[in-house]
Amino acid sequence: MGNLTLAVPEKVHQEMRHFPEVKWSEVARRAIIDRLETLRLAESLAQKSKLTEKDVQEFGKKIKSLATKRFLS
Repeated sequence: MGNLTLAVPEKVHQEMRHFPEVKWSEVARRAIIDRLETLRLAESLAQKSKLTEKDVQEFGKKIKSLATKRFLS
């Protein structure tokens, strides 16, 4: 198994020390695995997609616009 060293802000580290019973390395490991699964799924879907790069960019702009309107109203 490979090793990974993480740096976290001091405030976060202080809060983590408040919960010594938590296995923080396991929390980080699970978060990395979850993100990899999400990326693999997204990659798989993208390979099957018939959208062009332009379609994706336009879709992204629409999503950002709608999200901005939703959260700012």
